[in-house]
Amino acid sequence: MLSEDCISTILSLTSPPDACRFMLTSSSLRSAVDSDIVWGRFLPSDLPQLLSRTHTQLTFSSKKELFFQLCDSLLIDGGISTFSLNKVSGKKSYFLSSRRALTVALSGEPNHWI
Repeated sequence: MLSEDCISTILSLTSPPDACRFMLTSSSLRSAVDSDIVWGRFLPSDLPQLLSRTHTQLTFSSKKELFFQLCDSLLIDGGISTFSLNKVSGKKSYFLSSRRALTVALSGEPNHWI
């Protein structure tokens, strides 16, 4: 029988969907999957810097809850862009607002901006 910390460490080497699947198999695995060890591994390594760019106060009681909050679009950089995590892969996605953050020069007229 493995300890819960050992099981959590093993599960943290999988993916978010795999961890959720394991949670459905037994109550002992459910407890291990809910561990911050597992979900801390799925969070981006630059999380403190990322959270400092938001103007929204996130409230969460576990790293699992934080992970799923970050899967929803989160405004960053004063509302100029959004950030989210992919629920399946955990990869980061950034979207830049074309209206607020981009300036396009008209061809042949370098002094005129849209």
